[in-house]
Amino acid sequence: MDDEQLSRVIEDICRSKAEEFRMIGYEQVTGEEIWECVSDKYHKTGVPPLHRIVNDILSLKATQFMNWMTMSIYKDAHR
Repeated sequence: MDDEQLSRVIEDICRSKAEEFRMIGYEQVTGEEIWECVSDKYHKTGVPPLHRIVNDILSLKATQFMNWMTMSIYKDAHR
């Protein structure tokens, strides 16, 4: 799988997760935000294998995502 195909697969999974969140009431969530949340922890350790990325996306809980969003907003406000 080349990088372009890999990116498309990850984007599709993130979009799917965002749709799941919309179904439970989080109307404004996008696939890009899901990826930003999941990939935020990869800055320190590097990008893991595909199976780990997929697991991280699919196992992301709405509360984890909302905590990440809150902290991101807080960090941006103090820059």
